[in-house]
Amino acid sequence: MQTTKYPSGDPETQPAAPHRIAMWSGPRNISTALMRSWGARQDTVVCDEPLYAYYLLQTGITHHPGWQEVVEVHEGQLPEVLAWLTGPTPAGKSIFYQKHMAHHLLPGMPVEWTDQLTNLLLIRDPREMLLSLTKVFESPSLEETGLPQQLLLFQRELDRTGHPPVVIDSRDLLQNPEAMLRQVCERVGVPFDPAMLSWRPGPHDTDGVWAKHWYDNVWKSTGFDTHRPREGDLPAEMQDLLKQCQEIYDQLAAAKLTCPTAGC
Repeated sequence: MQTTKYPSGDPETQPAAPHRIAMWSGPRNISTALMRSWGARQDTVVCDEPLYAYYLLQTGITHHPGWQEVVEVHEGQLPEVLAWLTGPTPAGKSIFYQKHMAHHLLPGMPVEWTDQLTNLLLIRDPREMLLSLTKVFESPSLEETGLPQQLLLFQRELDRTGHPPVVIDSRDLLQNPEAMLRQVCERVGVPFDPAMLSWRPGPHDTDGVWAKHWYDNVWKSTGFDTHRPREGDLPAEMQDLLKQCQEIYDQLAAAKLTCPTAGC
């Protein structure tokens, strides 16, 4: 069995009503910066892509940087991971924030366990996302964008509760972090904390072992960056994928939080 960097929770030290917040993001988004934001709170413990090792083991993918170390260090057995994500909150904190990549939800994987979490979706303009993603993977599939999985989670939450999950567009968040984070906190039932607007630079203990391959910009940061539109055109062979992504994105974006201030 793989070891894990993440601490287990102790039932004896649990708060009365812990919040388990799952942020489901597509690739090449600001998910790590958002994890930093929540990790800056004293009442919160965060975890970094807890399904990544399972995803690598199940798909047999070996072209991700540092894949061998990921499956050696992080837990890759699904029952153990899910029990941890839905169990006692680590360190007795009142908030357990989970940074998830939506594409880690593989076909046939159970999703009922997500009903025990407060699920949020982090989306990004598909053209900008694909322009960034194709710098890393030459021919990504629709499933690798995480959008179909985000739509599945969106519909499941809507069917189960009668209300859509919180949907956040990264562009809106970058244009006015405080206003957007205040809305997010209100929607998930926790007080806003100004500490969420800044963090210390460099590696954090809660980073996955893959951080040295991917987190260079985040390690240099001390807060949310400004939004910079990504310039460029996708090649002709990517247009069908862009159309598929845009259709799903538009469905999700119809329910996104809107910034209440003129700064957005």
